[in-house]
Amino acid sequence: MPTTVAPRPQADLDLSRTRPARIALVGERSAGVPAHTRYAPMLEALWRRERLLVDAYWVSTAQLDGPRDLAGFDGIWLVPGSPYRSEAGAVSAVRTARERDIPLLATCGGFLHVLLEFARHVCALDGAAHAENSPGSPLRLIVPLSRDLVGHEGTVHIEPGSLAEEALGARTTVERYQCTHGLDPRYAGTLRDHGLRFTGHDDDGHPRIAELPGHRFFLSTLFQPELADDTSRPHPLVRAFASAAVGRSAET
Repeated sequence: MPTTVAPRPQADLDLSRTRPARIALVGERSAGVPAHTRYAPMLEALWRRERLLVDAYWVSTAQLDGPRDLAGFDGIWLVPGSPYRSEAGAVSAVRTARERDIPLLATCGGFLHVLLEFARHVCALDGAAHAENSPGSPLRLIVPLSRDLVGHEGTVHIEPGSLAEEALGARTTVERYQCTHGLDPRYAGTLRDHGLRFTGHDDDGHPRIAELPGHRFFLSTLFQPELADDTSRPHPLVRAFASAAVGRSAET
């Protein structure tokens, strides 16, 4: 069963008039993953600073095997911490968000599983694999980076007119990473041709943000916005995702 992150703030809140947005934090919760310790203060800050009311629940990838599993949530956040217990569960979470127009934020390992899902179910690359889980696959979409990014901080250049630019309010951002794998560049064109848009790149042109135009909110990053210095000020991408989830909750 899903487990809640923390009690939501209730000061100055009329619960009879407000339904919190329900967000699924998809992944295996671990005190050893720095990002996982930061969700509670970030969610608190979303209410205190932005008046965005969110209830978040941890959902293990091992619990997911179909499109209905997360259909009751207003937002899905595929969080860092791969290898996930179930690659299929992580991919299923992305597919549910994509097909049901549920706001999605996917970070670090989540970014890579967005690429896997899109390759398999939109580009018809049925055998698309993650080298971390299937090192012998002939179609390794996700491969080890030539230089891992664990502990790395770097500039990301944002494409104009993108959801990322709208959320960030800037054309560049400096972000932190904890990853060892990335997209095999040979497949970037195929993903792009089928509608996925790479809207953030590092100094060498490697994709660091992907989004899906036409979706309510569908954004993934290889970096971890969770690692921003000040958890009392939600990262702009987190704020934009929460706002989209709150907007969806108001419609249902």
